Amino acid sequence: MKFFKEFRKQEVLVLLYRIFLAYVFYQIARLLFWYFNKELIKVDSVSDYFNLAFHGTAFDTTAILYVNALFILLSIIPIVINTKKGYQKVLFWLYFITNGIAYAMNFGDFIYYKFAQARLTSTALDVAKHESNVGKVFMVSVGQHPFVLIWFIVLMAVWVFLYKRVKITERKPVQLIPYFIWSVLTLCVTAVLVVGGIRGDFKHSTRPINLVDANRFVTNPIQGNVVLNSTFSFFRTLGTNNFKEVHFVDEKYIDDNIQPYKIYDRKVENRPNIVIFIVESFGREYSGAFNKDKNIKDYVSYTPFIDSLAGQSLIFPNTFANGRQSIHGMSSVLAGIPSLTDAFTSSPYSNQKIQSIVSVCNELGYDTSFYHGAPNGSMGFLGFGNILGFKHYFGKTEYNNDADFDGMWAIWDEPFLQYFAKNVGKKQPFMTTVFTASSHHPFKIPEKYNGKFKKGKIEMHEPIQYTDYAIKKYFETAKKEPWFNNTIFVFTGDHTNQIYYSEYEKPMNRFAVPLIFYSPNPAYQLKGVNPEVAQQIDIYPTLADLIGYDKKIRSWGRSLVSDKKYPGIIVNSDGSSEQFIIGNYIYRFDGKEIGGVYDKSDLGLENNLLNTLKSPEVESGKLMAKAWYQDYMNRVINRKLN
Repeated sequence: MKFFKEFRKQEVLVLLYRIFLAYVFYQIARLLFWYFNKELIKVDSVSDYFNLAFHGTAFDTTAILYVNALFILLSIIPIVINTKKGYQKVLFWLYFITNGIAYAMNFGDFIYYKFAQARLTSTALDVAKHESNVGKVFMVSVGQHPFVLIWFIVLMAVWVFLYKRVKITERKPVQLIPYFIWSVLTLCVTAVLVVGGIRGDFKHSTRPINLVDANRFVTNPIQGNVVLNSTFSFFRTLGTNNFKEVHFVDEKYIDDNIQPYKIYDRKVENRPNIVIFIVESFGREYSGAFNKDKNIKDYVSYTPFIDSLAGQSLIFPNTFANGRQSIHGMSSVLAGIPSLTDAFTSSPYSNQKIQSIVSVCNELGYDTSFYHGAPNGSMGFLGFGNILGFKHYFGKTEYNNDADFDGMWAIWDEPFLQYFAKNVGKKQPFMTTVFTASSHHPFKIPEKYNGKFKKGKIEMHEPIQYTDYAIKKYFETAKKEPWFNNTIFVFTGDHTNQIYYSEYEKPMNRFAVPLIFYSPNPAYQLKGVNPEVAQQIDIYPTLADLIGYDKKIRSWGRSLVSDKKYPGIIVNSDGSSEQFIIGNYIYRFDGKEIGGVYDKSDLGLENNLLNTLKSPEVESGKLMAKAWYQDYMNRVINRKLN
């Protein structure tokens, strides 16, 4: 029993109380933030507000743990003197200096939000360092809004009062060995909880929560700012923002050469339905239809159904992804926004009004929906889907049958695609997107199919066959639906995955994905093989063209089926440099200078021609790459994506 007496119960309980106080005051700050900005952020009812506040707890947790990590460590580290008054006084000052600064960010946002229309992020530091009147601006702001400062002072005073209400009684451990054992165990448990809290989840399938995830819980993207807190948005963007405005050319050059707006004038009487398949990890390497002319020795295809469908479709065997992760694929395919060194979707600028195939279809009266069989919000899809404006989201929750859960990521593709086939089409025309999940690490398939598919050469080969089979079964069901014959289907991958053939080890082919446009309706003339280079961001303008949208389209991609030949500029990033395919050459750009020029056929980027080739085409290509980058940064940063 003496062993258990050395458990530091008093210190643990007091620590929990002190952290709990932070939660309370963050919620008060959230309420005040909304109250000061209620004209800008509409909340329909008290229950809606409480729903936003409840979901904001996850973001508060991350912020509070960021700020209090050292305080928590020093509160429970076994150094015997923890309960002494002097030590507790040090903890007091550490607690209130760090929390006071972090808490002040939220109060500053009461005013800042009115101008920025977004939560405080680390980009504010970039703005401030170029301004000499920051102090003056601050004083004027306080003078104009004195109640913000008054509220902050009052609440901090109440916080200090409540903190001091619960004190730790000085106690010296009697038995040091049990004391240290309990302390180490407490530290281990605390470390696990802190890591999970900072990530926002303990699930294997969930990446650390980011700003875009706030939109998972809202009906209007603007309400995501209530879910967030300024401390979270600041720390989450600290040191990760490479979005900076640049100036290489004038706007006329951009309008004439980059042409960020396109207009198509196709006449369509009976608008088609649209079904977009973003297939998890679907690298072009796996599909035989896209490798007929690649001259790959002993090539084997692992997508027999997709291959057969491609024979009845318009396909692009030289298509590239515009990002490296699933959420990058979503923004590229649906909104025509590629991810460069830093992902747009995890940037401070993701929460803005965005023109996309979703908004275009909404404007034309389509019923729009997004399907993903993972836990709702996984990969940031729900939040970004709300930003884009999907009317409906169907995930694991809506599927409502955990018996079909793969135990790691999502509902198995076959049953989820059956659900998808039967659930859409209640209203027409409709535009829907499904993001598959099974062709992914840990590369498993349902037990009932063990032995059905070839093991292949790498782990990815078996699950991609399962997904191909699931798509085949989907079509068997979809063909029986009344909406099938007037539907355009699009297939692409979000990004690539495991590589077997050396052809796909080449740097540019790390982005090689398939692209298929299929329709059973011959009126859309979606047949043949088009060898020109294409990319994910071409999908949105192509579909807008096919459904007869005749207004301006904000897109760096272009319609692949139009007689209008806008410039084709292929772009992606390897995480360190942006890569462009323009005309006959590939260009690598670091945000300031062109660092490499390669022949378009040199997908391995083996022969840098930068210092040896000075042709007019290359010089023009260099300027085009810089101009494209300038326009991208300008539109993202200044919220001109609509």
